[in-house]
Amino acid sequence: MQASVGALISQAALRFGDKTAVVFEGRTWSFAELDDLSNLTAQALVDRGVRAGDVVSLYSPNCPEWIIAYYAILKAGAVVNPLNLMLTAAEAAFAMADCGSVAVFGAAEKIAGLQACAAKTSLRDYIQFDGLAVHGAVSLYGLLEHTSLEGRFPLAGTCAEDVSTIGYTSGTTGHPKGAVLTHESILMNVAMTATLHVRNPSDVVVSALPFSHVYGNVVMNAAMGYGMTLVLHKTFDAQAILDSIQRHRATIFEGVPTMYMYLLEHPHLQAFDLSSLTRCTVGGQTMPEARMEQVEKRFGCRLLELWGMTELGGLGTTHSLYGPRRLGSIGIPLPHQQARIIDPATGEPVSAPGIVGELQMRGPIVMKEYHGHPEATREVKDAQGWLHSGDLARFDEDGFIYVVDRLKDMIITAGFNIYPAELERVIAEHPGVAMVAVGSVPDASKGELAKAYIVKRQGADVDLAQVEQHCRTRLAAYKVPRRFAFVDDLPKTASGKVMRRKLRELFE
Repeated sequence: MQASVGALISQAALRFGDKTAVVFEGRTWSFAELDDLSNLTAQALVDRGVRAGDVVSLYSPNCPEWIIAYYAILKAGAVVNPLNLMLTAAEAAFAMADCGSVAVFGAAEKIAGLQACAAKTSLRDYIQFDGLAVHGAVSLYGLLEHTSLEGRFPLAGTCAEDVSTIGYTSGTTGHPKGAVLTHESILMNVAMTATLHVRNPSDVVVSALPFSHVYGNVVMNAAMGYGMTLVLHKTFDAQAILDSIQRHRATIFEGVPTMYMYLLEHPHLQAFDLSSLTRCTVGGQTMPEARMEQVEKRFGCRLLELWGMTELGGLGTTHSLYGPRRLGSIGIPLPHQQARIIDPATGEPVSAPGIVGELQMRGPIVMKEYHGHPEATREVKDAQGWLHSGDLARFDEDGFIYVVDRLKDMIITAGFNIYPAELERVIAEHPGVAMVAVGSVPDASKGELAKAYIVKRQGADVDLAQVEQHCRTRLAAYKVPRRFAFVDDLPKTASGKVMRRKLRELFE
């Protein structure tokens, strides 16, 4: 069956034409304009020797040109390799060499850094989004001025099972690996998300989620594919986000928990008119229930918690807008997907609700493989197609899933299992706490101990003894962190997710 993610923008252009698709830094782009530019860019790629199945990388902050290049690559039948903006040039070069990328679109400063690593890659072309082209690169708009196209670009005849994307994992253990995703995986994610969240052309979406991350990519594709207006931010800034929601009468905001923390902490939050919002989404990490309630109360709309990972091409579970919900749950599996909980000790499925085990997923959204790494693929995807998420979770009686923690983040103190996410939820309920992350520190007698790293709420008069007492009244004695520390901020990924693995490195 023929299917192409690249067709999303073309179909939207036919339906919505001159309707505003993107608002960015004071300028607007229509669906027709984005489609025309992506057609011309696809032709330019073909003219420069890019063929169906070739890999082309994207290494830039959010901008309309990212969207144009993304759909152009797919229209040409090539494969998109979105690169995390926080990667160094050497790390990005490793990923591009690993997947055999032949060309890269990017911001000026990223292109300049990559050229120093050129010998390690298969790159033939450097296409720059902004500024004067550095030596050895070409400007995107300069390139398009010298590209001609008769009529519409002939969309490559890709099939649902063909590869659309190779997205690299965060590489918390060893080198990052490229998750190979099909057109079907991306299209199903977009369709199911749009349906369950009741997204439609009247929606105005505000987001600063990076397109290189699967959450941000689903937001982009859903907005473009379903005729919404996307008010795009290059990076997250609480003031700018609140301004955008108010100015553009946004109906949807999408973010990770830390973004909501900063919004709630904004000193002038009450002055903004957020009444246009009809729903918000949160993913990337679990969010304390108390914080979710604060968001819903102030924003005046439902906050839909969701869960996904690179290997799923986006979401694996979510809540529906008008369906039942469970606060603190990540929802239920997307349609046509299966989920199960496996006892890590026995490898057997858990049948009773409430029992914690590893969450596994199976269905057409699951990646095909890790590019060039068959052994690593077999470690996370078994012969029956079940993807091992590495997340500890449980079901309730109604089938809603609750993520307890990352399997690798679990702390074992004197034989007791401690889940950092549970501790974080409790500590976050303290009125003086803005953000918290729990990590582990080694201990000679007990193996490891839990340590809480806390960012105070602005103006809060709170000390560590008060936070510890707060924990003792709400947690079993063995769960209470043995150490606490105040810090100015927490280490985060480009998508805003707190990096627990960096805590000890930064603060010890």
